[in-house]
Amino acid sequence: MTRTLAFTREQLRAPFTLVLLIAVPLLFVLSAAGTLHDFSSALGGSLAGDAAVALSAGWAAAFLSGALGFFEAASSRGADRRLALAGLGAAKVAISRIAASITLATVAAVTAVAALELRGGVAHPWHAVVAVIAFAWLYLAVGVLVGSVISDPLTGSLIVVFVFMLDVFSGPGMSANAAPWAISRKAADVLIAAGLGKSSSTGDWLALGVSTAVALAAAFFVFALSARPRS
Repeated sequence: MTRTLAFTREQLRAPFTLVLLIAVPLLFVLSAAGTLHDFSSALGGSLAGDAAVALSAGWAAAFLSGALGFFEAASSRGADRRLALAGLGAAKVAISRIAASITLATVAAVTAVAALELRGGVAHPWHAVVAVIAFAWLYLAVGVLVGSVISDPLTGSLIVVFVFMLDVFSGPGMSANAAPWAISRKAADVLIAAGLGKSSSTGDWLALGVSTAVALAAAFFVFALSARPRS
């Protein structure tokens, strides 16, 4: 059994975890699009119809993945230091832990996209798949970064929720002008375009790939530092 598979099974020891990864995206996407449209209108945004449905999938995957990343990083710190000290090394531990979390975050993203299809689909489904996975991986990185430096469950989870809420209400669709600190801005641009049946520019795809890669690299670096044995 590989380390990544072992860590994935460890996260799934509580059956409720898998239920959440599947049920929450389904319920959110199937029920929240109308509410998102109302919020967007109240805030001066332009989110409506298929765009609201598409963006709800990204946010559902993001929220779950952020929580997953935080609790995985915060709860495993002591065990990972012991594994690193036993000879595995901090880098290998970090790679395996983050790969396991990426696997579960991708499950949440795929479930969210499946909910989109159940609700009527999107004009560019493969664009939506990539954008929702990017949402999930970006927030997985946020959760891992927070969990690597803050172990208190209440403080850390509130920070992740604060980042998420700030992103939601200042990002594309919910705000007339997306704020530069909206970390999922490029993922939202691509996802909204997919919902409206528009193609995204090469620049948008490049920015999406770079932002996701940078976020995951930062999460790996900080997590590896936190997993190093303390003398």
